[in-house]
Amino acid sequence: MRSELFAALPTGAESGVRKAAVSVLGAASKRGRDAVQAAFEREPFGSRRTTRAYTWITDGLVSLAFEVATQVIHPNANPTRSERIAVLAVGGYGRGEMAPFSDVDLLFLTPYKITPWAESVIESMLYILWDLKLKVGHSSRTVRDCVRLGGEDFTIRTAMLESRYLIGDEKLATNLEKKLWSDLFEGTEREFVKAKLEERDARHGKQGQRYMVEPNVKEGKGGLRDLQSLFWITKYVHHTDDVGQLVGSGVFLPEEYETFVQAERFLWAVRIHLHLLAGRAVEQLTFDMQVEVSARMGYNDRGGRRAVEWFMQDYFRHATAVGDLTRILLTSLEADHSKGPPLLERFFKRTPDTADGYTVVNGRLAIADDKAFLANPLNLLRIYEEGLRTGLLIHPDAMRLIKANLHLINDSMRKDPQAQELFLNLLLQHGNPERALRRMNELGVLAAFIPEFAPIVAMMQFNMYHHYTVDEHTIQCIWHLSEIEHGHLKEELVVSSSILDEGVNRRVLYVALLLHDIGKGRDEDHSILGARISRSVAPRLGLDKDECETVEWLVRYHLLMSDMAQKRDIADPRTVRDFAKAVKTVERLNLLTVLTVCDIRGVGPGTWNNWKAALLRALYRQTRRALEGGMEELNREKRGTVAKQELREKLSDWSEADLARETTRHYGPYWQGLHVTAHVIFANLLRGLTDDEVRMDIHPDDDRDATRVCFALQDHPGIFSRLTGALALSGANVVDARTFTTRDGYATAVFWIQDADGAPYEDVRIPRLRETIRKTLTGEVVAREAVKSRDKYKKRERAFKVPTHITFDNEGSEIFTIIEVDTRDRPSLLYDLARVLASQNIYIASAVIATYGEQVVDTFYVKDMFGLKLHSKTKRDLIEKKLRLAMQEGAERAYG
Repeated sequence: MRSELFAALPTGAESGVRKAAVSVLGAASKRGRDAVQAAFEREPFGSRRTTRAYTWITDGLVSLAFEVATQVIHPNANPTRSERIAVLAVGGYGRGEMAPFSDVDLLFLTPYKITPWAESVIESMLYILWDLKLKVGHSSRTVRDCVRLGGEDFTIRTAMLESRYLIGDEKLATNLEKKLWSDLFEGTEREFVKAKLEERDARHGKQGQRYMVEPNVKEGKGGLRDLQSLFWITKYVHHTDDVGQLVGSGVFLPEEYETFVQAERFLWAVRIHLHLLAGRAVEQLTFDMQVEVSARMGYNDRGGRRAVEWFMQDYFRHATAVGDLTRILLTSLEADHSKGPPLLERFFKRTPDTADGYTVVNGRLAIADDKAFLANPLNLLRIYEEGLRTGLLIHPDAMRLIKANLHLINDSMRKDPQAQELFLNLLLQHGNPERALRRMNELGVLAAFIPEFAPIVAMMQFNMYHHYTVDEHTIQCIWHLSEIEHGHLKEELVVSSSILDEGVNRRVLYVALLLHDIGKGRDEDHSILGARISRSVAPRLGLDKDECETVEWLVRYHLLMSDMAQKRDIADPRTVRDFAKAVKTVERLNLLTVLTVCDIRGVGPGTWNNWKAALLRALYRQTRRALEGGMEELNREKRGTVAKQELREKLSDWSEADLARETTRHYGPYWQGLHVTAHVIFANLLRGLTDDEVRMDIHPDDDRDATRVCFALQDHPGIFSRLTGALALSGANVVDARTFTTRDGYATAVFWIQDADGAPYEDVRIPRLRETIRKTLTGEVVAREAVKSRDKYKKRERAFKVPTHITFDNEGSEIFTIIEVDTRDRPSLLYDLARVLASQNIYIASAVIATYGEQVVDTFYVKDMFGLKLHSKTKRDLIEKKLRLAMQEGAERAYG
């Protein structure tokens, strides 16, 4: 290669030499990279040799660029003492680990202040490397500069810790190595470790402390940067590049080191695949990339789960293992006094008293005698209770002992009443159960004690709705429950807080939350399977027969209240009546309400909002009234009479004639389906309305985290479709809608909308929203054509597939047929569906929209043109066919 390069170099101008060098080196680099990629694709987990191969290619390019610069472009036959230079690889490149598009970090080392010759060499080298499309990070320093800057900046210090000589004056590189260790590294181990841990905590805070479902492979929790932190600390403290040597010194057990090797191999393989797929340095494992990477790594669909979900479960298991390894290494540092608690903390914090068999080491709960501890398997649970009681974190040595002895948790121990009591106490007695559960889960204790929990550990649900793995979601739900119990959410969660203040069976509630998603990941409805699993688990946790039956019911129907509130019109008395019949008692209603709130809040940040809160609150209060006062509380006529009286009070300045006209022009559903606030708005919009007018009122509805848009206009067929088209064109997401006709030929419609971020429209955006709607309704803009360009899926959303289900329900409402469309969401879906229904002469009284990430359930309350339910199966089949066709055409447009 070297001879081929130099033979190709012309004499003369530097530009010609560089161009020829880049041509030869670029071709060689491509051949080498293509060969490495082909070998990696044949062995998609072979990451170690792949990172080394990319490093080797880069070393060759850098070294040959240096030779061209020093021997051909800027030859210097008799260099002075100051005209010396060494080129060192630093950072990840220095460690010899490179992904296809990793940065090439170089240190140009000179003995004294940089000379004009050295400056020219560096400049020519960089031009060659840049022309080769390498992303080069570089610095030019003397040995003294390196020591000084390393003392001021831990990032620079870490990069130089991994410096590796490439080419040039080797004595300079050797001198730097000696000086760094003697003048900078030695004696500053504690300082370095502290800085690296603070850096890690800050990184996790930025990326997300928990295992988020679109992780950053490099910077995220349990990612490559955490593994690299282990390398850095190992080298700085133990003076070795080889983590394997920590086995010999007793820091890692052989099986722990094997875990390290496998995690490193897996994470690097993922990162390399990401780079190759993207054709650039991409570190975020987004949903679309997850599908492609899992396919390249050979994962397959099986057991009712997609290949991508199996792949991500492996990813999170390796990420968890990296966290375990970090704790183990830090333990050894504490034993060597390399790291200790902060001075002020040691001064002010009194060590709590511990129970027999425990002690405190470096501020953590430790086991006094390993043999005595293991003699009683109950101690594998008892230590967590002691941790909660004392407020101490468990010492990593104790964690290792627990993890190595999980076999002691057998059937005999699981059935021991003392074990059952200990476990329930962890949930119920100490106020922060999530802390114990999370650590038990990470160490495998939770899955050992409840084997049915094991399949959902690190299980990722491949959708845009859930932010966490299933086990983490479960723990988050329990944390939310404890937060409500502590009274931290009284203002935000009035109903749930009052329910807990009244008193519920806490054993039932906590166990039901722990088990509510335990059936996920199998080829069966997880609620049905979960209820079946709970039938055997709940008694094993010490619950009595009645409690077990209630837990089973809660797990089986844990989505019932959420579905009723979000997918049905709760203004329809039948909805509340059916829900009340299902829950049967106020006790079950209370338990299900709190469980539902915790379940939704545990999905992830931003999932819970005032809209969902208002729906659940209304459903709870109406159902409780019905259960306590009888179903006649839901009487339509009674509600209509009350609504008219409230309107009269609000419009006390209106004449009796105007009031009489307003209270008699509307049909019954209008009075039952809207709050008096909307009745007042519509009364004002309709007053004096002419046949060619369209009036609207747009205001934020703060109680529901949405913007309320009210329309009043002359009635005509397809009005709902026209209005949804106007809103789709404005970019609004409809979350709820009601339409009503008056006896004198007008239509009223109210929509609750949110912007693309799920938030209400700010006041400054409402005029533009109003103008877009006006243009669409007056025909200046044709919605059907205009929405096509907006109806596109984003790249990261294209990987999701949602099967379409359409159901017709003639029992769920007394006067309407309910059409439920469960499918893949997209911007103009509601408009397309409404247009189909209008073309079939179907009147839409209301639409309820429930969105779950990429999935949406659009529910329509409809009648035919004669005001009747859709009793004809032939008609229903035709409507379904037309709806499916419209969705198929829309999906092709969105993917196109």
